[in-house]
Amino acid sequence: MFVNAIEEVGKFTRPVYTISRIYNQTIINPGAATLFFVNENGVAVTCKHVIDLIGNRQNINAQYNNYVSEKAAIGKNQHNKRITELAAKYNYKSDSIVQLNEMFVGVTTDATLSYRWVNHPKYDLSIIIFDNFKNPAYQSHAIFLKDTSVLKQGKNLCRLGYPFPEFTNFRYNEAEDMIEWTSDGKIETPRFPIDGMLTRHLGSEDGTIIGLELSTPGLRGQSGGPLFDERGSICGMQSSTSHLHLGFDMKNFEYRTGGKMINVTNQPFLHVGHCVHASVIKGFLAENNIKFYEG
Repeated sequence: MFVNAIEEVGKFTRPVYTISRIYNQTIINPGAATLFFVNENGVAVTCKHVIDLIGNRQNINAQYNNYVSEKAAIGKNQHNKRITELAAKYNYKSDSIVQLNEMFVGVTTDATLSYRWVNHPKYDLSIIIFDNFKNPAYQSHAIFLKDTSVLKQGKNLCRLGYPFPEFTNFRYNEAEDMIEWTSDGKIETPRFPIDGMLTRHLGSEDGTIIGLELSTPGLRGQSGGPLFDERGSICGMQSSTSHLHLGFDMKNFEYRTGGKMINVTNQPFLHVGHCVHASVIKGFLAENNIKFYEG
């Protein structure tokens, strides 16, 4: 049903790679998000929560550099106590990100790339603008669904993104105590589609439809990816996943398996995807005088 649409939408959908590490660890955590281009001029959209992360990269890395400088000045006699106090000063905990880098893949063939963004004031939506854009490495661009009244309960839609990162072109530089991209390793990560039925419309306080709910989850890494119909028309953008408690709780439920009885405790949830509505995206692009297409 979505074979041709995935091929078409894949021409302008691209991954955003991230690498990070947390306090007191050298293990690098790879991650991914998604964006898609709305015109031929290097303008794309993604989720605001994606921009909130990568847009704070300079602050995260600068703070860690300051921490390292202060740590180096601490004498060995009171090392453990002072390090603990220093970590508290910088609010570093076991899960705090101390270093972060991002990479845009398949955007342009140029060696250098700079970008800026415009965040929506209310919704999980950002416009990302690649400056001095030349030599695009993506093909085509989004064509938004013009008549969104056809988006009704029961309609099947699909999302595309990069939820399972497989890239390995990074390393921890022990001498410099930093994470960095490398020219070797695997740079590709496969795209991953997931379809679902439109279950409910999501409304604002004044009743305006601002989002779409699908019967299947949006996967981690698909944030910012396009939601589209069987023709490849863009109907929205994957934003988050909601978890609906089904009420079929089991506590110490006896169940026979492998010839013996076991006790099972389970609280099942239905994971449904929430997407920003195409009308919200088109309206925000128009407000910012960004060229886009409908069909």
